[in-house]
Amino acid sequence: MIETEATTLLRGASLRVTRPRVAVLSAVHEAPHADVSTLLTLVRTRIGTVSTQAVYDVLKTLVDAGLARRIDLPNSPARYEGQSWDNHQHVVCRACGTIADVDVPRGSPRPGPVPKAAPQEHGFTIDRVEVTYWGLCPGCRTARGQRDPESVHRSLHTEEQENF
Repeated sequence: MIETEATTLLRGASLRVTRPRVAVLSAVHEAPHADVSTLLTLVRTRIGTVSTQAVYDVLKTLVDAGLARRIDLPNSPARYEGQSWDNHQHVVCRACGTIADVDVPRGSPRPGPVPKAAPQEHGFTIDRVEVTYWGLCPGCRTARGQRDPESVHRSLHTEEQENF
């Protein structure tokens, strides 16, 4: 993300435009799913000296303003990504922690009101649903000597056809 885009987004959210905010917002878009340590390195590359606390403060401001999304996963530091408003989900590797975006399956609701079938009968007003898929990434499967699930499915299907 270039600085003018970050500036426009900050102004659009009625936030004061500062060098740290522009740098953090740009870094969040440049390195989706990054933790604070990674973002801090990127920000320092852009603007020089900035405190870790300043980056945390800017990230909180961006999340609160809807310009960034915080991803909280068990046993992992918080990760951040630029808000894309596409309602995507995430898949996480149980072994190495790699995170990737997953498009919302067809037929799933797009951003907007939560369907009536949501668990609202407990008195909650649901404003967001997060889905996280867990598994092993291709690199970790290979390292563990496991085959690609698609190739296993194809070979089983081929064997079934040959035996039929």
